[in-house]
Amino acid sequence: MSRTLRFASLTALIAFASPALADPIQATLYKNPQCGCCEGYAAYLRDNGFEVDVKPTNDLLEISHKAGVPEGMEGCHTMFIDGYVIDGHVPVNVVRKLLTEKPAIAGVTLPGMPMGSPGMTGTKTEKFVIYTVPKDGKAQEVYATE
Repeated sequence: MSRTLRFASLTALIAFASPALADPIQATLYKNPQCGCCEGYAAYLRDNGFEVDVKPTNDLLEISHKAGVPEGMEGCHTMFIDGYVIDGHVPVNVVRKLLTEKPAIAGVTLPGMPMGSPGMTGTKTEKFVIYTVPKDGKAQEVYATE
């Protein structure tokens, strides 16, 4: 089974792992200075055992593209953890899966600002479609939440 396909199948162990059992995972999150939902996402990560350094910037699009996120696939903010880019409001179980399996990709992205996603207000109204950010710059859907 390919690494991408294995990455797509989430395991209960990762989804339910307690963040309190491990050292905090270091993350650097770049966000627009005026964006409040990015602070909500950082708080969500902290509640799940991450240590997040938030860096306001007006160069978010440039940072995303330089990290390999294809145009039109950008999320609300760009985060770097352990050599991977995580763009947007990606759920923590997907981030943990990425960090555990260490696939040969640049990272993952949840484009836009989906209502009800981690850090966003409102009720979830649709599946969250998360894409890989391959090193060749051609994003592929790998996971859709219910």
